[in-house]
Amino acid sequence: MLMRIKLAIYEDNRKFIEALRIMTETLSEVEITGIYTDTADIINQLANNTPDIVLMDIRIKPLNGIESTRLILRHYPSVKILIQTVFEDDNHVFAAICAGASGYLLKRHLQDSFPAFLKEIFDGGVPMSPNIAQKILHLFRKHFPGTAILENYNLSKREKEILKCLVEGLSYKMIADKCDISLETVKTHFKRIYEKLHVASMTEAVAKAIYENLT
Repeated sequence: MLMRIKLAIYEDNRKFIEALRIMTETLSEVEITGIYTDTADIINQLANNTPDIVLMDIRIKPLNGIESTRLILRHYPSVKILIQTVFEDDNHVFAAICAGASGYLLKRHLQDSFPAFLKEIFDGGVPMSPNIAQKILHLFRKHFPGTAILENYNLSKREKEILKCLVEGLSYKMIADKCDISLETVKTHFKRIYEKLHVASMTEAVAKAIYENLT
């Protein structure tokens, strides 16, 4: 049976909304639960048909994409937030990731890779434009400079290898290919890594790995 991805869209640009609508109409695995032009009633909107993924414009009002991400995750922690924006400056990128966003994509890249981005985040990956992934790695190193390991987490050699791949911005599929293991095995490794690091998200895992020099 085909797995359907439930997607909610928050975007206030009518032309971009139409472009997203056209793109999603061709994707049989995607079900749009709602398209909203503001975030005034976001919690109630998502309660009616809670999505798997929220595609969130960073400049939407009255709550911007960063504030909305924090609010959504407080009420619906399993929802994945995919930030879409024209911005790639350090402040926006760092704020989005720290707020708990699962991906950060430039709007100019969505048209070419939209289906792949949705599937990747649905499968547990962290879709980002390559330049954004590198920027995030730089930001974490800047804000959380490596130190000596503060705690022995008993990570295996393979777990450290996989965690290093995540820090470098690789998706689950890319990690599976690089390590020559299945996607399900990658997911199993990450489940164990999260348990050992006492974290609940990729963002937390990356931050801890860089801050404590775990890789």
